Amino acid sequence: MQRDVTSRIVLNVTESADLVFAIAVSGHYASRTEQVTATLDGGALEVAELADAHGTRLHRVGSPPGELVVEYRATVVGAGEVETAEDVDLLTYTRPSRYAESDALAPTAFAEFAGIDDPAQRLAAVSSWVGTRLSYVSGSSLPTDGAVRPLLGRKGVCRDYAHLCIALLRGLGVPARLVAVYAPGLAPMDFHAVAEAWVNGRWHVVDATTLAPRSTLVRIATGRDAADTAFLNVMSGRAQLVEVGVSAVADVLPDDDLTRLVRIA
Repeated sequence: MQRDVTSRIVLNVTESADLVFAIAVSGHYASRTEQVTATLDGGALEVAELADAHGTRLHRVGSPPGELVVEYRATVVGAGEVETAEDVDLLTYTRPSRYAESDALAPTAFAEFAGIDDPAQRLAAVSSWVGTRLSYVSGSSLPTDGAVRPLLGRKGVCRDYAHLCIALLRGLGVPARLVAVYAPGLAPMDFHAVAEAWVNGRWHVVDATTLAPRSTLVRIATGRDAADTAFLNVMSGRAQLVEVGVSAVADVLPDDDLTRLVRIA
């Protein structure tokens, strides 16, 4: 399978800023061609690449005031490297985190799913439960919201669905983490967030939004929750987000059997 992905981020930098972008596909994809550029008022800026955990590749830009445009494009062919997990990773991804309050939601997780022992059925049950409890409403949640507030409000966006899945799974003792992805088939197109759960010795996707086929997803960043995977972090200075454009297409868009365990290709 071939996936072609692009992103374009426009910022109004009002005070010299140190900016970190997570928009490049994961280093797990050996068969890829790509380009990343940054321009300030039409002039080129230097872009430094940093390696983060789980194949995440960050790009750091120091920008004076002006209109900053960061663009990325890549073609990915075939599957990426299958990632294993160290014991310390599994401990990390079973603990509560900033946006996945599994300690608060553990009683709910046990009440709803404690009798489901088959791993595939458990993941499908959590995904279905979250998908029926939340309505997808753009702009309905705040950047500071974790899993609990969208559940109480019964609405959210993809990161809220993912955080709620993660918190419930961790509440059941299942290691779970968040993955930022490019998602062919997603409508409207944007950066997408899904959960991954460790079952049967592999990481498997849980996407309660069901907005894109899981087998077409392209990994960008992986971590505990949105704190580790945001497409932009302003480390210092001031910058206002003006525009975000994302595209992701695949040469094949397969059906997605939600009862089946699926890994990010």
